Amino acid sequence: MSDSTHHNTTTTTTTDRGGNSGIAFIVGILVVVVAVIGFFVFTNVGVSGSDASDINVTIEESAPAADAQGAAQDAANAVEGAAKAVEDAANGN
Repeated sequence: MSDSTHHNTTTTTTTDRGGNSGIAFIVGILVVVVAVIGFFVFTNVGVSGSDASDINVTIEESAPAADAQGAAQDAANAVEGAAKAVEDAANGN
C-alpha cells in the first residue's frame, strides 16, 4: 500500500478599514465638552460677588389693582375697535 499524505492550508485575511476612528474622535470631543460644562456648573468660576449662592429677588407692585382693571378694560376696548375696523374693511366701508 502506498502512503498518502494530506496537507491542509488555511488562510485568514483580516481587513482594517479604520471606520471607528471618526466615531472615537467625536466621542472624545463630547467627553471634553461635558467635562468643561461640569467644571463650570460645579464650581463658581466666573460668578461675581462674595457668596455665589446668595440670590435675592425683589418683586414690587407697580400699579394698584384698580389700574390693572382699567388697563384690562382699555385692552378689551382696543380689541373691539380692531374687530370693528376689520369688519368695516371686509364690508368695503
